[in-house]
Amino acid sequence: MKSYQCRGLLLCGVLVLSQSAKGQQPKLPRVDFTDQKLENGLRVIIAVDHTAPVYGLSITYNVGSRNERPGRTGFAHLFEHMMFEGSENVGKGEHIILIANNGGNMNGTTNEDRTNYFESLPKNQLDLGLFLESDRMRSLAVNQSNLDNQRNAVQEERRLGEDNQPYGHAYLDIDNLAYDNFAYKHSTIGEMSDLNAASVQDVKEFFKIYYAPNNAVLTLVGDFDPAEALEKVKKYFGNIPSQSAPPPVDMTEPPHYGERRETIHDPLARTPMVILAYHIPAGDTPDNEAFHVLANVLGQGQSSRLYQHIVKDKQFATQVFAQADERRGPSLLYLYAFLRPGVKPEDCEAAIRDDVAAVQKDGITNDELEKARVQFLRSQIQTRQSDLFTAILIGQYAVYFNDPNLINTMVDKFDAVTADQVKQVAQKYLVPEQLAVVTDLPAAKPHKAAQKEGR
Repeated sequence: MKSYQCRGLLLCGVLVLSQSAKGQQPKLPRVDFTDQKLENGLRVIIAVDHTAPVYGLSITYNVGSRNERPGRTGFAHLFEHMMFEGSENVGKGEHIILIANNGGNMNGTTNEDRTNYFESLPKNQLDLGLFLESDRMRSLAVNQSNLDNQRNAVQEERRLGEDNQPYGHAYLDIDNLAYDNFAYKHSTIGEMSDLNAASVQDVKEFFKIYYAPNNAVLTLVGDFDPAEALEKVKKYFGNIPSQSAPPPVDMTEPPHYGERRETIHDPLARTPMVILAYHIPAGDTPDNEAFHVLANVLGQGQSSRLYQHIVKDKQFATQVFAQADERRGPSLLYLYAFLRPGVKPEDCEAAIRDDVAAVQKDGITNDELEKARVQFLRSQIQTRQSDLFTAILIGQYAVYFNDPNLINTMVDKFDAVTADQVKQVAQKYLVPEQLAVVTDLPAAKPHKAAQKEGR
């Protein structure tokens, strides 16, 4: 299997240029992998890459904030932190130290649809990575001290990243406004009151339900013998007991009957911001892929329509960008604008909606479509530079869509999107009934006279 790490990126650049000169569509090399399940249900995906003497390991658990219930939000993210608190054979904080002392790096992330843990290490430390991940899957240290410690860490993360950041609440509120289904309506980081209410018993139950081998995908990419690597995986993970399947999550979004709006008065903001969010189909569908093209055309880069019209021509905003979700369930197309001082939010919003309407009326150009394809290919090349990021992406595709082979087919799916298809999905989905708008305004400051009177 070929992989594009440091020198591979240069090679891939030459490949793209040479094939483009010949009028051919550039292609990424195929990632060959094996895909099997152990007797306890752990899905194991192994891909060999001899480009560099390293490997990437990703454990993707089929649990995210979508699995939470009212009154117990933030558990998936809290558990990401708990998983670094030690296990039966690994002391508190020792996981991180062992990885660093052996020349590796590691972390974990949580979102609505999954939680994953990953590390990259030299090839001669394959046993170390597998041992560390298996020990905490088997025997995480769940006690009051560890819970209190990480609960405080998560709450501080919320204060720093959301509550005390300009526009922080706008980013949280747009999903709350757009969704009715609780799975995606609430924030991944959770509410302070819910985190405070979490008990050790709650955490133990969450661990038993979701942190089981039959609810996880192990992805291993790197420089090793695949048969030997599989035997090592079986050695470390094969005797971890499976658990009953977690309860399914109903992702159905009820019908929407009108545009939704909210205005926030933000004491930390210096200029207004506007977020528009339209409901779009779930990831790994042709319509969702068309929206990724549209997001690129509308708001990615200085050549995008929103940048040219709203930042340069009208000078309504200093920054604009667009993002299309690729969730397992109903997704969103976000359009963001950070306004210049003195610009009315309603004027900027109207300009954004004019650009949306222009796509609905006239579609996009072939040049815009080609630019979106090239930029998507570039993003895939960048992902494939690293065994670790390749492993993370394969594992996510397996958990999200039960299709790890999307690592090989996603570029083709993206290239299959047509300009007419983009126009059709814009007409079908970008309608007022599917729109939520959050306007974030700087909070009014009291007059000096009022300040004096209050002293």
